[in-house]
Formats: sequence, C-alpha cells, structure tokens
Amino acid sequence: MAKILNPVFTHKFKKQYKKLPLNIQNKFNKQLKLLEENYRHPSLQTKKMGNTAYFEARIDLHNRFTFEITEEGINFITIGSHDAGLGKK
Repeated sequence: MAKILNPVFTHKFKKQYKKLPLNIQNKFNKQLKLLEENYRHPSLQTKKMGNTAYFEARIDLHNRFTFEITEEGINFITIGSHDAGLGKK
C-alpha cells in the first residue's frame, strides 16, 4: 500500500492534541507512523464512520482519532477520549 502523504491537522485536532497527556500524544505519534504506511493496520482498528467520508482509529483502549483520506492526503479531524476523539463532545 502506498504511503499517505501530506497530513493536515485541523485547528480542532491541534487544540485537542495539545490537551492530551504526553503519554497519549506519544502513542498517537506511534499510531500515526502506522497509519502513514497502511491506514488499515490491525493495531489501528480503523472503521468507517457510518455514511460519511470519515474514519475512526484507535490510539489505545480509551482514545480515538478521526480522519478522512483525500486525493491530497489525509485530514485529521478530532482526537481524544472515546467520545471526544469521535467528535461527540
């Protein structure tokens, strides 16, 4: 699978990321490397979010992030605890 280029982090994502504990930020950075190589890597447990263009992926048992894949690259939408990471809070 081709490497995904040009990650774009939304303002909301950046704001949420900064509020995360450092250990969760580090876990996301590790997952980001996996995602860049293969967005369907088993460790990410990537799922399509209903009838949208968005995907959710796992950081750990309690934290998630959402993203969309475009022709230009990947847009990161939200990150955080399960509900916040899925954009529900």
